[in-house]
Amino acid sequence: MPLDRLVLIVFIVLIAAGATIWLGAIITASFALPFGAVALLPAALVAYVVFRVVAERLGNSDDDHYDNLK
Repeated sequence: MPLDRLVLIVFIVLIAAGATIWLGAIITASFALPFGAVALLPAALVAYVVFRVVAERLGNSDDDHYDNLK
């Protein structure tokens, strides 16, 4: 991968992360939520991702290597 493409990708990711944090701060400041409710949002996202990964691993019959054991 050329260096200019790598730098462009890193730059775009950093700008997107900054914009996400900035928008999240604005949205969070506009509501009067307790700190615990704000902390539950990332925790819920992580729990959802973990649930989807586990569900995919358990439900994928192509990836089940235990079926071939005799």
